[in-house]
Amino acid sequence: MAEPAPPAEAAPAPAPAPGEPTSGAPARPRRSEVTRAAILAAAKDRFAADGYERATIRAIAREAGIDPSMVMRYYGNKEGLFAAASEIEVRAPDLTGVPHDELGARLVRHFLERWEGDETLTGMLRVGVTNEAGADRVRGVFAGQVRPVLAAVCPVPEEAPARAALIASQILGMALCRYVLHFPPAVGLSHDEVVAWLAPTIQRYLTAESPDGPEPS
Repeated sequence: MAEPAPPAEAAPAPAPAPGEPTSGAPARPRRSEVTRAAILAAAKDRFAADGYERATIRAIAREAGIDPSMVMRYYGNKEGLFAAASEIEVRAPDLTGVPHDELGARLVRHFLERWEGDETLTGMLRVGVTNEAGADRVRGVFAGQVRPVLAAVCPVPEEAPARAALIASQILGMALCRYVLHFPPAVGLSHDEVVAWLAPTIQRYLTAESPDGPEPS
C-alpha cells in the first residue's frame, strides 16, 4: 500500500512592505518621523535661544545630528521650518459654563499653567518681539484660538477683537516680564498672587460695558 503523501507546506508569508513592522513586533516609528521630530525639537530650541534671524539651518541640523540637506528636504527652507516649529496650541478653555464673575480668574490661571507647561510658548514670544514672522504667528494664535472663546461670552460680540487685544496686552505683558525678561518681582509672584492682581482687569476687559457706550441715565 502506498504511503500517504506528506502535507503540503504552507506558503511563506509575504515580506512586510518597507517601513511596516514585522508580524507580532511592536510598531516602530518610521525613520522619517524620528528625523522630523529631531529637527523640530532642535528648531524650537534654536529659534527660542537665538531668535529667527540668528538661528541657522546649519546650527539646527548640527543640534539634531543630521545633515543640513535633510532639513531642507523635509521643510523646504527656513520659513517653512519656522512655521512648523512654531505651531502653538493654547487650549483656550470653554468659558460658557464658567460663573460670570470668575471669567477673568479662569483665563489668567489657564495661561499661567500653559506658559509654565510648554516652553514653546515662551520661545515664540521671545521670537515674536524681535521678528515679524514670530509676531505674525503670535497674532494668528490669538486671533484663531483665543478670540472665538472670548466672543462666546463677550456682551457685545462685535467688540470681541478689541477686547481680545486688551486682554492680550495683560496676558502677554505678564508673560514677557515673568518668562522672558525675568523681572524679579514678576517671577517671584505666586500663581494666586498673579491671578489676584490681573483677574479684575481681565474681567473688566471681558465683561464691562464699552467706554464708548451710552451715558448712564
